[in-house]
Amino acid sequence: MSVRTKQILKLAAKLSVAALLLAWVFSQVGFEQFRATAQAARWHYLVGVWLATVLFSLLQAYALRIILRKQDCEVGLHTLFATTCVTAYYSLFLPGIVSTGVKWYILKRSTGKGVNVLSSMLYNQATLAVVMVVAGLVALVLAVPTQAAAPDAGRSSFLPVVCIVLAVFIIGLSILVLNERTGGLAIRLLMAALKPWPRWVQEKGRAMLEQIAVFQTAGWRFHSIIALINLIDGLLVGLLLYFLAARAASVIVPLGALVWLCAVVFVLGKIPITIANLGVREVTLVGLLGLYGVTKPAALLMSMVMFSGLVFLGLLGAVYQLYWSAKR
Repeated sequence: MSVRTKQILKLAAKLSVAALLLAWVFSQVGFEQFRATAQAARWHYLVGVWLATVLFSLLQAYALRIILRKQDCEVGLHTLFATTCVTAYYSLFLPGIVSTGVKWYILKRSTGKGVNVLSSMLYNQATLAVVMVVAGLVALVLAVPTQAAAPDAGRSSFLPVVCIVLAVFIIGLSILVLNERTGGLAIRLLMAALKPWPRWVQEKGRAMLEQIAVFQTAGWRFHSIIALINLIDGLLVGLLLYFLAARAASVIVPLGALVWLCAVVFVLGKIPITIANLGVREVTLVGLLGLYGVTKPAALLMSMVMFSGLVFLGLLGAVYQLYWSAKR
């Protein structure tokens, strides 16, 4: 079987998964209920969602610019933002790893340093993931879903303990991996922990760990700056994005709930099983917002509003792509 045939089959499989998940969600919601909820939506919040999506991408581009500079790669903020938009455009119809490859190719062509660009991209995404997960775990402690904690007081007190332990473990592990003295041992242990997993998971995990190891000599001031930018981006801008989407769909939940939901959707979005995270985001929000008493049509509408932000970013990417093509 040729490489092209395999790629086509993978794309078809991911489109099928997205279609099945969306079909399941709409079967649970009901078209008439969803239409009534959409008619009552506050659509003026949509502009805020689009602007928050742009701001989130701008801050990510800024963090990546600092990381690339550490790798002796000078790339302008505008170029990085445009590249992010073009990547969003391709992510609307290409699998996640392929669309991310588009971003790597553009930056590689701009800098001539493909390995440096790859390590910078992986480090930025890993840092953002750690920040999002830790923030989500802390937020879950502060906003435990009522239906998840109500039946039994023991389980109610057990969940915060698990969240705090996991948050401390993730922070401690990150410190060990990025420390120059302990980083080598920590990465070897993590690579050994990958052995029970499928081969493709092992290969991707090893590649990521090897690239992140490049930053073990960067110093804690550098790591703190990148973590702070990602904290502002993930916690404040991400929260603003979810808050505006929730307001558009008339969804009322604690702010802490929006923080940990943002973290869950972000992490699940990194699993390459659909296109543009379609289906995964909808199933996740419909299921988890139900723990706070949110109706399924409202949760689905909130998800669709958030997806519109990605579409808006993709449209900007299409404009940049046309401009670059005309310029060439």
